[in-house]
Amino acid sequence: MGQKVLLSSKEINIILHRLACQLLENHLDFKNTVIIGIQPRGIFVAERLCKILKEEYGIKEIDLGFLDITFYRDDFRRGEKTLEATKTKINFLVEDKKVVLVDDVLYTGRSINAALTALQSFGRPSEVELLILIDRRFSRHLPIQPNYRGRQVDAIDDEKVKVLWEENDGKDIIYLVKSEK
Repeated sequence: MGQKVLLSSKEINIILHRLACQLLENHLDFKNTVIIGIQPRGIFVAERLCKILKEEYGIKEIDLGFLDITFYRDDFRRGEKTLEATKTKINFLVEDKKVVLVDDVLYTGRSINAALTALQSFGRPSEVELLILIDRRFSRHLPIQPNYRGRQVDAIDDEKVKVLWEENDGKDIIYLVKSEK
């Protein structure tokens, strides 16, 4: 299995800062905007963005939540491996709020579809936007596109985007991994 570095730690940091600036342009003080990271790996992107917005741009408060989509997935009972749920942590109302859903990789669009369905359990947002760190083009099964995109990657079917985070994996790096057949 061969792998190629897509983004280094420095490049990830630059992209996160750019995405934070784009969010700031569109949401200013975040008084009516909430950020929700999709479990399990979108939470790392969401936490980093909130940290940048608070520490570097002086945003005092941002509602940050984590959304588990396990039981909303259309493939929940299809695989041989049993899916394990993670924890949803949304301690605020999304009713009439602008919601920014955050995930690390957009591939087929099915996870985002599940997240949109799961989000309805917490109220009816006035608007939902999608922020993605890595957008895999040419792989969509559903017509879902991000509002904010870190990097677009043209990966073919036998390639996988592997995102590692300092908090979870010991380092920040993104690989394009080619599967052996």
